[in-house]
Amino acid sequence: MLLQSGICGLSPPRIFPSLLVVVALVGLLPVLSSHGLQLSPTASTIRSSEPPRERSIGDVTTAPPEVTPESRPVNHSVTDHGMKPRKAFPVLGIDYTHVRTPFEISLWILLACLMKIGFHVIPTISSIVPESCLLIVVGLLVGGLIKGVGETPPFLQSDVFFLFLLPPIILDAGYFLPLRQFTENLGTILIFAVVGTLWNAFFLGGLMYAVCLVGGEQINNIGLLDNLLFGSIISAVDPVAVLAVFEEIHINELLHILVFGESLLNDAVTVVLYHLFEEFANYEHVGIVDIFLGFLSFFVVALGGVFVGVVYGVIAAFTSRFTSHIRVIEPLFVFLYSYMAYLSAELFHLSGIMALIASGVVMRPYVEANISHKSHTTIKYFLKMWSSVSETLIFIFLGVSTVAGSHHWNWTFVISTLLFCLIARVLGEGQGWGRVGG
Repeated sequence: MLLQSGICGLSPPRIFPSLLVVVALVGLLPVLSSHGLQLSPTASTIRSSEPPRERSIGDVTTAPPEVTPESRPVNHSVTDHGMKPRKAFPVLGIDYTHVRTPFEISLWILLACLMKIGFHVIPTISSIVPESCLLIVVGLLVGGLIKGVGETPPFLQSDVFFLFLLPPIILDAGYFLPLRQFTENLGTILIFAVVGTLWNAFFLGGLMYAVCLVGGEQINNIGLLDNLLFGSIISAVDPVAVLAVFEEIHINELLHILVFGESLLNDAVTVVLYHLFEEFANYEHVGIVDIFLGFLSFFVVALGGVFVGVVYGVIAAFTSRFTSHIRVIEPLFVFLYSYMAYLSAELFHLSGIMALIASGVVMRPYVEANISHKSHTTIKYFLKMWSSVSETLIFIFLGVSTVAGSHHWNWTFVISTLLFCLIARVLGEGQGWGRVGG
């Protein structure tokens, strides 16, 4: 009827109706065949229904192979009704491997936040025992629990520590550094941070090497460079608990800035010294020239990091002049330029810590004058949050890593380390107090 009346009011010629019907049927064949329907035998079906014929090749006549029901291919994908079998619709599925990494990272961060809440809810615990010690104990418990259920406790990889956890801590300290008090007492701070840290590293390394020589077979194979490497690790102190007490009792401002400044700079000195001894440990023989180049590298690495930080700080200050109409990205510039300063310094084996401190000190006065009050608040609280969580995770993973590794205890080495640390601290800090008193 549709064909006779035409489409859109146009009557087709009488010679085309049968042709259009054929075209329509040919177009419907794929649809019908996809539903398991067959209108007529196709060419392949007709050929397969014919009896097999003999073929002659030259003088040889070959008979077709006999087809039996057993030799016919079976299509397992088609059921008796011609439909493919399908599974039931999955109402609920589990794919932990797809979300494992971000899920576990979120769990560790959540644990760090819960620990922070717990310390404030029960302040008596943190007032008796330093918060860092409590976090290490929590890490020991978590690591023991993971190991108890038959799993391997995670290790804190050095790249994760240096590239993700350490930068926010240093940037928070450098960006909010009390600049006037710091510069007024810079000489004394450098004596404590540089000379004092070098003294601690070499004093502890030398004495522990002597202990290893007379300590028995278990530790007498530990060489001088290994002990110096160990001394550089434990030469810096972590005054977090001390500074917290200072803030509570409102200690003298001079004492506060000296302890804070030393803790800020001795981390950089320790890292540079550690990499120096680590490089020496790869040499079969260390000569006088190597020692001289090593100490030259010490100053190049530290001052080079400061230069990189100053450059990025100036760029950040200049960029902040053009963000008056796009306030939302102002905090992002501060974070990115600071982090790029750290990565650029590490790229050239310079001190990333010194680069972060320098960039924060240089950019802050100019950035604060150009950005909005909301951006300033965002920078402040985001840095505080980021550094607090990173510091908490570091101490927790120290405890977890202690359980994860295998240990061989030597009480002579342990007790000697604790004793010499106390002696080295007293002698090292005494070098700068004469300058403070004057």
